[in-house]
Amino acid sequence: MAVAVLAVGGGYRLWQNLTHDQAVEALIFENTQLRQAIANLTEETQIGYAKVLRQDLQNGVLTTRLLFVETDPKDISRRVFEKEFEIEGDIVHFDALIVKFSTPMVMEGQEKALYLWRRVYGETTRPEDGLAIHTPYSEPARYRAISEKLSLRQREQFWNEIWDLANDPHKLESMGIKAIFGNVVYKRLRPGLIYIFKINPAGGISLEMIPEL
Repeated sequence: MAVAVLAVGGGYRLWQNLTHDQAVEALIFENTQLRQAIANLTEETQIGYAKVLRQDLQNGVLTTRLLFVETDPKDISRRVFEKEFEIEGDIVHFDALIVKFSTPMVMEGQEKALYLWRRVYGETTRPEDGLAIHTPYSEPARYRAISEKLSLRQREQFWNEIWDLANDPHKLESMGIKAIFGNVVYKRLRPGLIYIFKINPAGGISLEMIPEL
């Protein structure tokens, strides 16, 4: 009897996994509007910037207060997300999850990518203790065009799957979706400069400095 129950339990879990994978596959491949929205992602060179608001000693510890900004994919002069952070030290790390869509996901065959910012932290802070930039499993404002193609339930399912790639980067590879986990850029930040997040041809992120006007 115990064996039978165990077998039934194992079969139920397998059924759950199969139905979950089938639901995800149906969402991705049967929603042509979603696929078109992903195909319409532009090949970006700039996705946002950061700047120092204040840098001083607090209780003998150098502290940097910075503004983090994400810009509109179609208009880099338009802010779609901004948040202030206070970090110990002047070397600041920015951690992102890069999600790439390739064939068979992208209809015209050109690889596209999403950039999801995870956390920011100082040189003496452990990454896992960093400050969250975006709330995990949330819908990023700069990708509203994708969310608008989905029902409320589908939005939750889609973004849950995308954010889950931080825990399992290979989870959706069979569907043409792969994640580059642990993309971290860091820089010693100084007041009076703008630090622009730039994208290279391989999809990696780098920081470029320009004087603040």
